[in-house]
Amino acid sequence: MLDKKRKLGRKIKDLKVGETFTTSFSVEDRDLLMYLGLTDDANPLYIQHDYASQTPFKRPIVPSVMVFGMVSSIVSMHLPGPGSHIIRQDLDYPKPVYHYAEVRFNVELTDLDTNEHEVVLHVTGYDEEGDEVVKGSLTVQPPYEPSSMNATSLENFY
Repeated sequence: MLDKKRKLGRKIKDLKVGETFTTSFSVEDRDLLMYLGLTDDANPLYIQHDYASQTPFKRPIVPSVMVFGMVSSIVSMHLPGPGSHIIRQDLDYPKPVYHYAEVRFNVELTDLDTNEHEVVLHVTGYDEEGDEVVKGSLTVQPPYEPSSMNATSLENFY
């Protein structure tokens, strides 16, 4: 395990204001059921068609935290990437996401503070109709530069 190279995301020195990342996610039954099972969330608005049909939503919706999970995945896997940590979030969900929807996300790096080791990402997400389903910002700590394994493991030998 010590010798295995792990891919880390981009370090703060490699990032620039104005960078963007765009991707999309589809919401499938499998994903929704796994989330509901893991969290023991039995909100009828998420799974019961008969109940949801009697609400202003008219059909079951996807939990907002699942939409945030898609955003978090972008940070963890792409911008800045593996080793990143979200420390603050300010997101609005102006329109619900429905089952089987495809959500297109755009993330833009809008601020970079090397002293605090933080970047600010602006997030927007749109459904198939082009309506905004999530918008806001995240403050993220990009991956830290790891120490050399050789330097620490051989420090007893001078």
